[in-house]
Amino acid sequence: MDYPKRVPGVGLLNGKFVDENPIAGTPGSLIPATWGNAVTQEILSVINSAGLLPSEDDNGQLLQALQEIVTKASPMSSSVTNVSASKLLTNDDLGLVLINAVSSAITVSLPPANKDLGVRDVVLRRIDNAGNRLVVQASGTDKIKFHTHLAADGYPFFVLMGAGDWWHLRSDGAGAWWPVGRFDGTPLGRPVFETTTAFSPGGYGALNGAVLSRAEWPWLWDHAKVSGMMWTEATRVGAEGGWSSGDGALTFRGPEGRGEFLRVLDEGRGIDPGRNPGVVQRDQNRAHIHTPTAVAVGEGEANGAIFQTSVWSMRYTFPYQLVGTTPVGTGLSTDGGAEARPHNVAYPGRLKLI
Repeated sequence: MDYPKRVPGVGLLNGKFVDENPIAGTPGSLIPATWGNAVTQEILSVINSAGLLPSEDDNGQLLQALQEIVTKASPMSSSVTNVSASKLLTNDDLGLVLINAVSSAITVSLPPANKDLGVRDVVLRRIDNAGNRLVVQASGTDKIKFHTHLAADGYPFFVLMGAGDWWHLRSDGAGAWWPVGRFDGTPLGRPVFETTTAFSPGGYGALNGAVLSRAEWPWLWDHAKVSGMMWTEATRVGAEGGWSSGDGALTFRGPEGRGEFLRVLDEGRGIDPGRNPGVVQRDQNRAHIHTPTAVAVGEGEANGAIFQTSVWSMRYTFPYQLVGTTPVGTGLSTDGGAEARPHNVAYPGRLKLI
């Protein structure tokens, strides 16, 4: 749109409209109806497309409409939505969604990722630190494209765990939400040490061999199935560091690591041959010999001596008397505890669940 410069006799001065000047006797500019209607209709189209109701008394509607359109056209809206109960998000809710699940478990459902929605972004952030389950659910057959190395189509939902956990999603307008950022991208199934007994946000559980639901943790179950560390409950004894198939239908079991030292799998090096991943190795000392010094041989009574055999003996001098013979293998004293271990510090173990 521009001034009607090509209209004959419109009376523009320096390319712009001017008022009539009766004193100077100069006429004002003429505004053709076609041009005036066109300008007005163009402005009204912008106002209407922003969802505003045109008003003759409001001269700021065009700017307001432009701001609204730009906000909606950007993948990331500047809106903030607070949620404290299960909710189906609308297109207008997309932006920053703050979710509080302190009172109960919550499911927040995303709008359909279809052509009407187009390409839109949303950041979903948990603000409470309660243990209630918080699920972010895709609409219908839509999928959220995370852990696609396990399931190419992604999964229909994910969970936010702990205060501060957040995911940034982008819809593609074709049935999918794509993660473009998240609070903690530590790989799924990884064991980690913590310097706190509390659970850090981002998707962590205890490394305690817990029984889990396949329906609630489908990505973790898929990870377990391809891990090469899967056992049945019946064959799990001695392989508690791996996964188990649980009841065979609805559950599975995670690795148990409490009280254990972790060791890198040999994988053909030959230092610790024949080990399977996740299999427990009981404590053991390296084989060795203690060589005594023989000071006398024979059988009989000795003052301050112990005889190791009844015929051929080696004598060890101690500050007490022993009369007779001592059977082979007799110990003089014991030292140590229930296991062989190095000097160590104990940290809580955690497992990345999502």
